[in-house]
Amino acid sequence: FTVNEKKLPEPGCCLCATAARRSTSSPSANQKTPSYSYVVVGAGSAGCVLANRLSEDAHESVLLLEAGPKDMLLGNVQLSWKIHMPAALTYNLCDDKYNWYYHTLAQAHMDNRVMYWPRGRVWGGSSSLNAMVYIRGHAEDYNRWQREGAEGWDYEHCLPYFRKAQCHELGENRYRGDSGPLHVSRGKTNHPLHQAFIEAGQQAGYPFTDDMNGHQQEGLGWMDMTIYKGKRWSTASAYLRPVLGRPNLKTEVRCLTTKILFDGNRAVGVEYTQKGQKKRVFADKEVILSGGAINSPQLLMLSGVGNADDLKQLGIAAVQHLPGVGSNLQDHLELYIQQQCTQPITLYKAQKPFRMVKIGLEWLSQFTGYGATAHLESGGFIRSRPHVAHPDIQFHFLPSQVIDHGRVASQIEAYQVHVGPMRSTSIGWMKLKSASPLDHPILQPNYLSSDVDVCEFRECVKLSREIFTQKAFDPFRGPEVQPGPQVQSDADIDAFVRRKADSAYHPSCTCKMGSPSDPAAVVDSSVRVLGLERLRVVDASIMPSIVSGNLNAPTIMMAEKAADIIRGHAPLVDPGVPVYQPPTLATQR
Repeated sequence: FTVNEKKLPEPGCCLCATAARRSTSSPSANQKTPSYSYVVVGAGSAGCVLANRLSEDAHESVLLLEAGPKDMLLGNVQLSWKIHMPAALTYNLCDDKYNWYYHTLAQAHMDNRVMYWPRGRVWGGSSSLNAMVYIRGHAEDYNRWQREGAEGWDYEHCLPYFRKAQCHELGENRYRGDSGPLHVSRGKTNHPLHQAFIEAGQQAGYPFTDDMNGHQQEGLGWMDMTIYKGKRWSTASAYLRPVLGRPNLKTEVRCLTTKILFDGNRAVGVEYTQKGQKKRVFADKEVILSGGAINSPQLLMLSGVGNADDLKQLGIAAVQHLPGVGSNLQDHLELYIQQQCTQPITLYKAQKPFRMVKIGLEWLSQFTGYGATAHLESGGFIRSRPHVAHPDIQFHFLPSQVIDHGRVASQIEAYQVHVGPMRSTSIGWMKLKSASPLDHPILQPNYLSSDVDVCEFRECVKLSREIFTQKAFDPFRGPEVQPGPQVQSDADIDAFVRRKADSAYHPSCTCKMGSPSDPAAVVDSSVRVLGLERLRVVDASIMPSIVSGNLNAPTIMMAEKAADIIRGHAPLVDPGVPVYQPPTLATQR
């Protein structure tokens, strides 16, 4: 259809959406269709940031579309305690109320297991479902992005946006921010098992790091968390709900975006369904996809942007042949090394019904106690072997036992460390199952398809066990629960990994940012979709390669930086930031 050019709204005219008449072949062509400066698809970790920053300009109007519901019931945190109570995080991983509930294809190198991928479908997206761990990755991850074609996304250009987003309870320094919307805190339990884990790491020869998001990622220490005053601090809490009163920001929930509307190669709006009705909305400036690493490439392909041959087989007319859409899929795998605890100090008793009620009531009334933390308060990063330039193994320590994503209750006093390699070489893909937006796409991560990944996981198991044998754990160490004392040979360990490793819930890189000359690239360094106009993607899908750590903090950083790009602001930069280098790479530690 043809787009009729019209004058943009004046600065004072955004109290409601402007309307435009557009000539289309649909029966409703004579009806007025709402129009906004920006239409943002997805109110998740990136979308909430964009809605906030783009609506700071009072002369621009922003529409934020979310497939799921709001993150609060009747405007009340307590009524949505399954989201906002940090300790309740597993509840929303176990059903599909706020969760896309994806599953992969059977994994040939993991005993043909089908892997479960929870993804947020609610205000805040996966930041409303995740374990609230705030990890940025390593400086070299971003320098690598620059080398991979993401011009201007090296560490000195990304660090200022981490700071801009952050309000760290320990205050500002060259690495931390103290005035951003995203509150970041440290654990308050001071649990003896967390202390033992950090001490055991030092006894094993690893350094202590006082800030794994600062100068020195390498080592073990206390982890940062997106928890504020005892409540989950998602991007909905940090960026969206505080600005809902802006007259130039409109939100819609429970609306599934089904198609990007194009005029030639120019994106002009989107089509979505809400309450059984098909609706359209137009964008005067840009359409921005922030649906995440699965939904954004899915929507591009449904709209004719992707591999033209694949789309043709599904009867979808190609608007732009971009074979990189849905390719380059990367994720982190992890597994749990579990040890029985000889003292009754784990979270085992806290998971008994009576104690859970008591913990819940304290949180509901005061936002304190065991309900006010996700309990992943310590962790760290180490190198798997000599000559690895920066850490490639990550630990999260938990003074409890988790079985099947938290869907099976623990029966013993136990503690565990989550461990996995950070830069796996196994690369996957995703494709449409059909032309229906209601069908989940086909997800093929190709886990453990390279020998390097198998070897790295073997080291993860051995190095974790070594830490658990240190003197600091002597007062607590019972029998090994997982893998178990019978698993000793390399072949036994490899079989254990195939049987028990699971996704760390970090799918990414499916709309790779890169040079226009890169056949795998989907967006350029200004996050514009290649070959198209007025269409951008901003979420974890545009990572050129996965970072060495959790993805929520980097995704928020990317959205902050993208907002400046979209608004035409000069990029922030902090040249010459010092980054820790180990004394030698000749040894593993």
